[in-house]
Amino acid sequence: MSVEILRRHPDLPRPTGPVILAILDGVGWGPGDDGDAVAKANKPNLDRLWQSQPTRTLQAHGLAVGLPSDADMGNSEVGHNALGAGRVFRQGAALVNDAIASGRLFQGEAWQWLVEPLVGPNALPHAALHLCGLLSDGNVHSHIDQVFALIRGADRAGVQHLRMHPLADGRDVEDPSFDRFVAQLQAELDAHNARGRDYCVASGGGRMGVTMDRYEADWSIVERGWHAHVLGEAPGFPDVGTAIAALRKQPGGESDQKLGPFVILGADGQPVGAVRDGDSFAFWNFRGDRAIELTRAFEDGPDFKAFDRKRVPAARYAGMMQYDGDLHLPRKFLVEPPVIERTSGEFLAALGLRTFAVSETQKYGHVTYFWNGNRSGVLAPGLEEYAEVPSDRISFDQRPEMRAQEITDLVERALSHQPRPDFVRLNFPNGDMVGHTGDFAATVRAVECVDAQVGRLIALTEQLGGVLIVTADHGNADDMWMRDGKGRPVIVNGAPQPKTSHTLSPVPVTILDTRNGTAWKLREDLPRAGLANVAATLFNLMGYEAPSDYEPSFVTPA
Repeated sequence: MSVEILRRHPDLPRPTGPVILAILDGVGWGPGDDGDAVAKANKPNLDRLWQSQPTRTLQAHGLAVGLPSDADMGNSEVGHNALGAGRVFRQGAALVNDAIASGRLFQGEAWQWLVEPLVGPNALPHAALHLCGLLSDGNVHSHIDQVFALIRGADRAGVQHLRMHPLADGRDVEDPSFDRFVAQLQAELDAHNARGRDYCVASGGGRMGVTMDRYEADWSIVERGWHAHVLGEAPGFPDVGTAIAALRKQPGGESDQKLGPFVILGADGQPVGAVRDGDSFAFWNFRGDRAIELTRAFEDGPDFKAFDRKRVPAARYAGMMQYDGDLHLPRKFLVEPPVIERTSGEFLAALGLRTFAVSETQKYGHVTYFWNGNRSGVLAPGLEEYAEVPSDRISFDQRPEMRAQEITDLVERALSHQPRPDFVRLNFPNGDMVGHTGDFAATVRAVECVDAQVGRLIALTEQLGGVLIVTADHGNADDMWMRDGKGRPVIVNGAPQPKTSHTLSPVPVTILDTRNGTAWKLREDLPRAGLANVAATLFNLMGYEAPSDYEPSFVTPA
């Protein structure tokens, strides 16, 4: 769709030099203690910017980037969606509901890929579709209505054998309540079985002890889930009601969260739902933090070391969503990212302004595809240039510098030729990709490497009389410790346990405007501004009014 031509701002002039947006991936505003690699890094350029130039923080997680709640960590995909689109688009639960209601989920390539080997004349006689996830209506990780939709979708597709692996909640809903949700699930399965299907519960357990670990806090939780869901190895019972009743009598069993693992046995005494070659397996949680580790157990190759999987079936695996876009986990997912139109790139192209976008392979898609509203390719040939620097194929803690220097080299090169770009956006992946390794010293070094490149960008901006905006898409390097409910480090073997995940931290944003006499200031009436407010701010600093439907700019004429 075409976009309107933006009007010139009545009070803020267009700069003669470029506007440069530097996204320091994973560099949030953390607790500032010994677990904060950003705080501990020697970063004179960032420190000088934060202390001498207009600086504030932005929300980069939860509701600010379209996730279901503020308990949800941000990620690079939704972060760059918000940065480029200037608005917040629904993610997570709402997005899944939309995909189910419209039929897109069941028409999608991933769903068709899952059910294809299970139906038709070439299907193996006992090949099954396995569905696993948190069974409740808490709507934080999942929702039971979405589970029912998947069951009905399997029936419509002709899937004859379905095995359910529900996990008890008791955290996002009342505790206990698993019996009630299981009764609803059993009624749904019975309705299909009355029409000749073979649908049943195969295994399960409580979320805090089975399958749903996060941040690699305790891989034994995932191991118990793997043994129950995949191998069929756990205490066996003839039906799920008997299983729950027996597990309630065990220590901690009064809580759904702590129910032990179980499997359901058939008349032959064998588990009814072990995963076999030729089966398909889908994890129905839409929230990623407690889905990543099971996904890795299915998708990581022979170098997987977290626990002994004993047997890895040749089964097709998909998640409800992509749980980690940085690591591309899982490779197949049922719900695509949102459709986003009227992105900032479209408005810049309509004005005839030139754009240069660059990162290395790890984040190249974020400054292009995700920035442009989940669209591949150049939006405006002749006005846009995209450049990708090949990433190293080694663990990033081994070379925390990554390709930051080469990214800056390409920015300098692009700005040294005419016609010069009006807008440059770049992403330094170091803070995020090295942060994911959990190596604190390497992550400190990664931040220091990025800081050196920020120094080069400052000099370049001053030389050309432009504007430099430095921010991030989410936190990661800013908190490298696992913490308890009071924010204290979790100590294992005498040392804080490393954290490899994103964080809930806000991210800093700083504006260096090298023009003389340009009178603007940070607004004080937007305390909850987030990443989506950046696009309107960019337009203002480039001398244009922002689109009326964008989140407001956080700068205003002085």
